[in-house]
Amino acid sequence: MFDMMNIMNKVKEAQAKIKTTQAELVHLQAEGEVGAGMVKVIVNGERRVLDIEIDSTLVNEKDKDMMKDLIVGATNKALENIDVKIKEKMSAATAGMMPNIPGMDFGSMM
Repeated sequence: MFDMMNIMNKVKEAQAKIKTTQAELVHLQAEGEVGAGMVKVIVNGERRVLDIEIDSTLVNEKDKDMMKDLIVGATNKALENIDVKIKEKMSAATAGMMPNIPGMDFGSMM
């Protein structure tokens, strides 16, 4: 039989750890780049764009549409990369804390 008090304490412990880790996500960063590095975007763990770098060869009116597409592509890549880092950090923060109950996926709480 499950020790319900122990499980509840583990859940509370995990919730506190998740909250602390979420507060730390602002310091986590990921970069996405496209066009052989012509456009780079840096985002943080709160999914906010921190910086965009554009190669000077792209600053030309005729390349405006291409530059727009590259910025969108780099931003999306950076956001994909930060999602991976967020999952890794949240998993590490709660490793071994949650009970292993068949059919319960506590990883989806993140």
